[in-house]
Amino acid sequence: MLEKISVIYSENKGGINGAIIGAVIAVLILVVGFFNTLFIAIFSVIGYYIGKKLSDDKEYIKKVLDKVLPPGTYR
Repeated sequence: MLEKISVIYSENKGGINGAIIGAVIAVLILVVGFFNTLFIAIFSVIGYYIGKKLSDDKEYIKKVLDKVLPPGTYR
């Protein structure tokens, strides 16, 4: 049984993931409202972007702080 589910999932990965994401978004809109769901989505994308940058470049936060603050003030 589990092997059949695994084969079906591996053959239809994109469609199944899309359906799950769509269902989660629909439930969020029904439960918390459109703008709250939009707020959650925006901050999720921002969090993903920052996390991706941090995993690619460990010095990313220091570089950003050097641009925003005078150099060396956070050390």
